[in-house]
Amino acid sequence: MKSATFGEVFAVREFRVLFGSFALLVGGDVIKMLALSVLVYARTGSPGLSAAAYMAGWLPFILGGLFLLSLADRMAPRALMVTGELIRAVTCLLLAYAGLPVWAMLALVLVTGLFSPVFFAARAAMLPEVLPGDAFVLGRSLLNVVSASAQIVGLAVGGVFLAFAGPSGALAATAGLSAVAAVVLRAGLPYRPARGAAGAGAVRETLRVNGRLLSDGRVRGLLLAGWLPCVFLAGAEAMVVPYLGGQGQAGVVLAAAAGGMAVGEFAVGRFAAPGLRERLSFPLAVLLGVPWLFFATGPGIGWAAGLAAVAAAGLSYQLGLQRRFVDSVPEEVRGQAFGLQSAGLMTGQAAGAALVGGLGEVIAPGPAIAVAGGAGVLVALALVRVLRPAPAAVSRLEQ
Repeated sequence: MKSATFGEVFAVREFRVLFGSFALLVGGDVIKMLALSVLVYARTGSPGLSAAAYMAGWLPFILGGLFLLSLADRMAPRALMVTGELIRAVTCLLLAYAGLPVWAMLALVLVTGLFSPVFFAARAAMLPEVLPGDAFVLGRSLLNVVSASAQIVGLAVGGVFLAFAGPSGALAATAGLSAVAAVVLRAGLPYRPARGAAGAGAVRETLRVNGRLLSDGRVRGLLLAGWLPCVFLAGAEAMVVPYLGGQGQAGVVLAAAAGGMAVGEFAVGRFAAPGLRERLSFPLAVLLGVPWLFFATGPGIGWAAGLAAVAAAGLSYQLGLQRRFVDSVPEEVRGQAFGLQSAGLMTGQAAGAALVGGLGEVIAPGPAIAVAGGAGVLVALALVRVLRPAPAAVSRLEQ
């Protein structure tokens, strides 16, 4: 299989639209959750409620992933994505100016968040349709790079908006970004029909297809390979703040991790040939855990940032799984398959943060980070048969 290039990927108009709107989505969501957290804290003075507000947009992901994902295949993808942006815009305006009590603000974010995995699934499933062959994997890597970059930029821009316009102004700006993204999607994407036909209710169909996907050994193995190593990465990152004593230095380490992820995705996606990319999945998954082992020695902020960056670069192991995942799932449920992949990843990261956080209470943050790294290495070794593709499959890619 011939390696794709950036020029070939960006020459596709639909990808440019997906790329630009995704950057607006990620950056806007970061600003929204940061502003909501500040707004809740200003009203209540409660650190716990402020933290709950920051996480509220992600908590419903598991429920939406379990019960609503079939909508990603039963509705036209452009309409779904535009609807998602408009819902986000209206939500931000209500949070900013409706004068809602705190409980109603959190409830609004939770309810609208139930549909987030559906909107994400529609976008992810459209990517292999507009970028065939190796271009799909390179496009996926570019979206991962822009995700990491938009998170960093979103935090910086959000801080500026909060300083000059307050949380309501920042929320209004996020609503504007969502409105722009909706226009870009509506004007830039052609109409594509739904992949699947409407049948049973959305909840029943979602449960049925999730069961069908998880009962397939090949699909289940690829899903677990995409989820489990990231559980312990998230757990290690969740311990960075307490490891550094709750100081602002943690932001440097977490920003370094985001930068390492972006560099790894860019390098592997662009410069590794398709066959090499799949062979790299196993060693890169191991790399995801190894650097965290050195936190047992108590590194300072400089070494901690470097170790976090190297570990996060290992996230590019997932690029070697993407082609096989697309080939393994039936086209008519591709949207739900990508949604299940994302929902499981979000759930696993939350579970990893909780597990390693609890361990940190018992044995201190540094050793807990090292344990998380060791567990990540062991998981990668246990998944070696999935992470390491069959030689015959790799040979076909290199022909």
